[in-house]
Amino acid sequence: MTKPHDPLYEPELEGQDGELDGGPGERVAKALARSGVASRREVERLIEAGRVAINGKVLTTPAVKVAPGDFLTVDGQLVAEREPTRIFRYHKPTGLMTTHNDPKGRPTVFGSLPKELPRLISVGRLDLNSEGLLLLTNDGELSRALETPSNAWVRRYRARAFGDTTQAKLDTLKDGVTVEGVKYGAIEAKLDKAHEKAGGGKNIWITVSLSEGKNREVRKVLEAIGLKVNRLIRLSYGPFALGTLAAGQIEEVGPRVIRELLEGVVPEENMPTGDRPKFGGIANAVKAPGTAGGGDLQRRGVPRADRDLKPDTPERPEKPVYKAGWAKPKKKVSPHAPAKGAAKPKRAPKSIETKFIDDRKPVARGKPAARPAPKADARPAEGAARRVSEKPGRPAGRPGPKPSRGPAARGPKR
Repeated sequence: MTKPHDPLYEPELEGQDGELDGGPGERVAKALARSGVASRREVERLIEAGRVAINGKVLTTPAVKVAPGDFLTVDGQLVAEREPTRIFRYHKPTGLMTTHNDPKGRPTVFGSLPKELPRLISVGRLDLNSEGLLLLTNDGELSRALETPSNAWVRRYRARAFGDTTQAKLDTLKDGVTVEGVKYGAIEAKLDKAHEKAGGGKNIWITVSLSEGKNREVRKVLEAIGLKVNRLIRLSYGPFALGTLAAGQIEEVGPRVIRELLEGVVPEENMPTGDRPKFGGIANAVKAPGTAGGGDLQRRGVPRADRDLKPDTPERPEKPVYKAGWAKPKKKVSPHAPAKGAAKPKRAPKSIETKFIDDRKPVARGKPAARPAPKADARPAEGAARRVSEKPGRPAGRPGPKPSRGPAARGPKR
């Protein structure tokens, strides 16, 4: 008895643990996608190229299941066990391709990321000339689930287009539009402002919200109503917003946020635990080609990717270089300033009359105490006579004037 025809059935796999029908485990494409190796479509290409093997046997079809305990390898490298779901917010600048390998050799998003990050897959794409929020994850199944229109996750863009239109014309996009045989779903577009050019042209800013996200959808739909998009910025993808991320920066979403926002989308066994992400803070990716011109993000304080931030503090001027034999200009010296090396002038010493008088404390009012009369035969001390005689304008040996009543007399003026 032969098996019914099945395009996914391979006779050489019959009777093995990896057999598709009745075998334990999960499909190899699903296992590799959840491990963050590649998306399901890319896994099929890897299998066609003979780069995937189970227990050393090279696979030729994706219709194989990986059982617990099997050794799954890609390019001879053992695929690590599935880790919890991780999500990153990345501000993609223009000039980068949203792919792992570009046949033309152009720079890619994943080639510009920090090396310590795991292998990531993008949720949707942004073309070469588009910029803004790009969600990255290590869970291929989650990437596929968030891309499907059935989840109705709204993508919000800010588009700058050349041309002229009205809000009434933009409202016609709510019913959907067909462009070149491709039918696009409902699109909500709001006219923000217009900027007249000197040559008569006009650039207008439009906020566009949609939930499908087909290839170049915003550009093609706006071009169908006579607008040429010259700049496109993605501001949000579902509940995740671009925020203040500068071009080229990446930040990991916390495990708690993933549990709250993706409950029912991420399986319970894949939910991350804890409160803090493994990749802490915001990291600058490798410098990528930047955007040309200004825009809404720059008006919000976000620096352009092709310009380095300059410090706010002004740089010190360089010292002038003098040639040999030139005389350096002398510094201007104030005429009242003391000469260099001269000692500071000292205060004149207090006179003998005021040396022992504390002029900070008032003297008690009243009659001063009477001095004892000198003895008739007593001679003034030699030192005292000399000190009294030194007083200018007063003959030696004469007694001084009587002290006045009231506060103590201050010393002579200097």
